[in-house]
Amino acid sequence: MSEKIQVPVMADKVAAGQNPEYLFWVGCAGSFDSRYQRVTQAFVQILDAVGIDYAVLGPEETCTGDPAKRSGNEFLFQMQAIQNIEVMNMYEVKKIITACPHCFNTIKNEYPALGGNYEVIHHSSFLQELIDSGKVKMSGGGEFKGKKITYHDSCYLGRANNIYEAPRKVLEALDADLAEMKRCRTKGLCCGAGGAQMFKEAEKGKKEVNIERMDDVLETKAQIVAAACPFCMTMLSDGVKHAEKETEIEVLDLAEIVAKNMDA
Repeated sequence: MSEKIQVPVMADKVAAGQNPEYLFWVGCAGSFDSRYQRVTQAFVQILDAVGIDYAVLGPEETCTGDPAKRSGNEFLFQMQAIQNIEVMNMYEVKKIITACPHCFNTIKNEYPALGGNYEVIHHSSFLQELIDSGKVKMSGGGEFKGKKITYHDSCYLGRANNIYEAPRKVLEALDADLAEMKRCRTKGLCCGAGGAQMFKEAEKGKKEVNIERMDDVLETKAQIVAAACPFCMTMLSDGVKHAEKETEIEVLDLAEIVAKNMDA
């Protein structure tokens, strides 16, 4: 995180007798991946700008256990999940926001069976609510004016949790040209990183999945690929590099797009 950004920590808040409305679950990518740290910073910028009462767990946040579960290690998943649940229940967390669809899906759908019951909100839905309520006002004629943007559906947002409209509503608030890929929404193509594939060698085949997906992007002639998942962002960025289109196509998260275009 940038030294210029002060992020409230749950332990400090509670020690001061405060109970933040939201826990911002940062996730491993948002904490440690240098590219996705910029997404975390953008989202914090938005939260601070509109006065959201939130805090992060900081060093008390560990992996949700999603990669362990997807790769078949249920024992490790439950160990990681229960540790997180004990921490969050200790702080009486009720609402969680996260920018990672993998964390979102795991905490929302799999933690309840282990005693973790929370209202979990993906940042795409949260950003849409902020725009719809007027708390975030998008600049007309910002840096995205007239640019062609395409959105890549994350599997864990779309197919797993039926969130297709919120990211598009956020992009529609821009004065930009939203171009859909031929495989989108329920028929969207995976980036190739889901199901713990992010952390292993690719399966044998004739073509990498993210290269196949980049062909869909290139067909739209979009200048910006909007993503809402750290894994998708990595795979799409690698696809852009493989196509040697780094100077023509930029991969951005929704939070970065909103932060760049909102009225201060």
